Amino acid sequence: MTGFTWLPANEATAEHVEAVFEAGGARKCRCQALKVPGWIWRDTTQDERDAALLEQAGCGTGGPTSGLVGYVGGEPAGWVAVEPREDYPRIWARQKSWMRTDPDLEGVWSVTCFVVRKGFRRQGLMYELAAATVEYGERVGARVLEGYPTEPPPGRTVIWDEASVGLLQVFLDAGYEPYTSPTLRRRVVRHRLDGA
Repeated sequence: MTGFTWLPANEATAEHVEAVFEAGGARKCRCQALKVPGWIWRDTTQDERDAALLEQAGCGTGGPTSGLVGYVGGEPAGWVAVEPREDYPRIWARQKSWMRTDPDLEGVWSVTCFVVRKGFRRQGLMYELAAATVEYGERVGARVLEGYPTEPPPGRTVIWDEASVGLLQVFLDAGYEPYTSPTLRRRVVRHRLDGA
């Protein structure tokens, strides 16, 4: 994609993060679904989710941060959530064993969510964001990047919000490898950055 760049969200502005999350399912969730236990998630207000995203993103600070902001021609166009797996308590609280694989493995960073702003969709931005997670993971010293994409059955498609976890091919193109296939549509993929 011509003109694509990215920044850790703490190096971006809050206005740029807000612009990416302005519409669709991302507007409601604000990347909070895996950040808090289920009963707290159900009880949160939209204002609380809005504030939590900006606090976690750490815009204008030295970090840490909860994701990357992608730009096309200088315009904020996308987001990918990537941070240490232990920062996602709901992954560990769920009753799905595939979300708790190798609990003692150190240095695992989870890639949990993609958001592509309206007007920038269907241009390959998700692929660029997935590749950015690898470069970022190397920068921050992650040992393993782990994603939880969906892969629709042959002949089936997914709606945009359903694809927010990423599509399998997007991760494969960024160098991730299949790790397990726990359900018909769900995959767990990993990118080992240090030979772990």
